[in-house]
Amino acid sequence: MARQYFGTDGIRGRINKNPMTAETALRLAIAAARTFAPEGGRDVVIGRDTRRSGEMIEAALVAGLTSMGVRPVHLGVVPTPAVALMARETGAALGFMVSASHNKYEDNGLKLFSPEGVKFTDAVEEALEAAMAAAFEGEYAPPANISEPSALDGAGQRYVDRCLETIGKGQDFSKLKIVLDCAHGAGFETAPEALRRLGAQLRVIGAEPDGININAGVGSTATGALKAAVLETRADIGIALDGDADRLIVVDETGAEADGDQVMALIASDMHRKRRLKGGGMVATVMSNMGLDEYLKASGLVLARTKVGDRYVGEHMRAHGYNLGGEQSGHIILSDVSTTGDGLLAGLQVLSVLAARGGKASDMLRVFTPAPQKLTNIRYSGANPLDSERVRSALAEADALLGDRGRMVVRKSGTEPLIRVMAEALDEALMIKALALVVDAVNAEA
Repeated sequence: MARQYFGTDGIRGRINKNPMTAETALRLAIAAARTFAPEGGRDVVIGRDTRRSGEMIEAALVAGLTSMGVRPVHLGVVPTPAVALMARETGAALGFMVSASHNKYEDNGLKLFSPEGVKFTDAVEEALEAAMAAAFEGEYAPPANISEPSALDGAGQRYVDRCLETIGKGQDFSKLKIVLDCAHGAGFETAPEALRRLGAQLRVIGAEPDGININAGVGSTATGALKAAVLETRADIGIALDGDADRLIVVDETGAEADGDQVMALIASDMHRKRRLKGGGMVATVMSNMGLDEYLKASGLVLARTKVGDRYVGEHMRAHGYNLGGEQSGHIILSDVSTTGDGLLAGLQVLSVLAARGGKASDMLRVFTPAPQKLTNIRYSGANPLDSERVRSALAEADALLGDRGRMVVRKSGTEPLIRVMAEALDEALMIKALALVVDAVNAEA
């Protein structure tokens, strides 16, 4: 079934253009209420990031929910994992996060969470799309049952408490000099509070949101400001969140950006050493480096792979008993506490290891030797280039060239008009040749 609204991670797009309009939010709220709280009388928690359009989309959600007799509960500006947590801990029928994650303020989006705090499966999203199409055709709550919104104070504080619990009592970060980049986003209050409570020597940037500066020259997709601040202050480490604080990027003391696979390997090895790692390994996507796989094998651990998207990682973790998983891009799930990617939670694990070991972050974050890998993003307009015979032929040629010494991963972004082409091989020259074959073909069709 062709999707009209949902992509890789909820609904996302340019605000006031389909699919990201107030009408879409209204339809989704009505459809979700009919699907998950058909008798009304349930709570639904709603959080948002700092972008200007967030309150407009939130208001449309409130209108749809109240019209169905479902009670909206405002969480205010909180990270996406806080919404998942509150959905789980309050017994809500579901949770909404209004955010376009790492995108600029001109975009917005909607993420949904079940009462268990997990993202919905493809099948549920397809059912919601069908219900959205008929949203204005069904019955609404009678006048006496129209609900009233409320606010839940302290949601951010409760989220910080849960994150701090993961690293145990007595943790002292007072010897760590940290630069924290909050992307002018949803974590601009919670993340600094958590690190200050641990006594860190903290410099914060990207924590002055004005509605339009979210992810603008700061955050996980624009780490230049973080790198400069780390070098300027001679910090031990830098942490960047994205707009909804569900992912992180780590920068070492030299200003170099640590690969997300190295971050996951560090967390996995620490959890394994402490006998906290479940499932006999961890879960990552097809984008993770072959070197991570080899490193885990050497420790008797497995790397299970899924398609791209932290919800697919989460689904596999729940189905097979893993408690650690994530994406190379920095979405890391520690399911003993959080049910979705969590930048602060993952950052605390990294900082806890650095505080315990001492030494340099640059040494600590070189956990394994990566196989040569390169990712190229190609913007396109019009038809999907992956449907062309030219691209399919180039991909088949590249796969044959690599054989069992490497791999190609080519996919369409679920959130932007981009084709992502990743090549990886034990031999760098072979990797470059295979990548060029596919990139040239995609560019010709873009």
